[in-house]
Amino acid sequence: MAPLRVLCIHGYRQTGASFRDKTGALRKLLKKQVELVYLSAPHCVQQASSEEAPDKDSAPGPGPGPGGDEDPRGWWFSDIQARSFSAQQQCEESLGLDESVTVVREAVKVRGPFDGILGFSQGAAFVAMLCSLQEQKLEPEFSFRFAILVAGFRSACKEHQKFYSAPLQIPSLHVFGLEDRVIPDNMSRELLPSFQDPQLLTHPGGHFVPAASAHRQSYQDFLKSFQ
Repeated sequence: MAPLRVLCIHGYRQTGASFRDKTGALRKLLKKQVELVYLSAPHCVQQASSEEAPDKDSAPGPGPGPGGDEDPRGWWFSDIQARSFSAQQQCEESLGLDESVTVVREAVKVRGPFDGILGFSQGAAFVAMLCSLQEQKLEPEFSFRFAILVAGFRSACKEHQKFYSAPLQIPSLHVFGLEDRVIPDNMSRELLPSFQDPQLLTHPGGHFVPAASAHRQSYQDFLKSFQ
């Protein structure tokens, strides 16, 4: 049985390469079922200011320390002037989302097809938007059959509310940590009504993609209907 191909969308201040490093345990856990393909966001992110909470994966892993990844990237900015992002920041309009949609569209054309899409933190919020574009038939290249959203949330930006107008039909698995300090679990729960029949995997940890053997069954149960 050929593995499912899943496009992976990293968090804010990460890159495709750093997210690949951070999800080594997940790749190992699901290697018979899934091929994970990683994409980097188009927007360079400046050095973190003290009030900006990065999407740092709190699980141990290789790569630079707390200062952030090499060449950190983002999918959009909530503060247009500062070119920065915070999941909690209310804003009228954002910067950079259209370019990020274009990057995903090109990846689907060149590196696809993909069975599903997985996102982490800002990447998971972006995945919800991509699924909305797919269901509104605004992106004919997209044909994702499922979505996995890890530490996802609803964008607080006013111009993004159009993505939440109707519950999405795409099968979705929502994964979040009950001790997440970057995206608290109540923010992830607020995203659930945007999906028709969301499935849940909660874990007792923080801001990372869980991939312990205890989580294998939840992932496999969700994925098996697409194989």
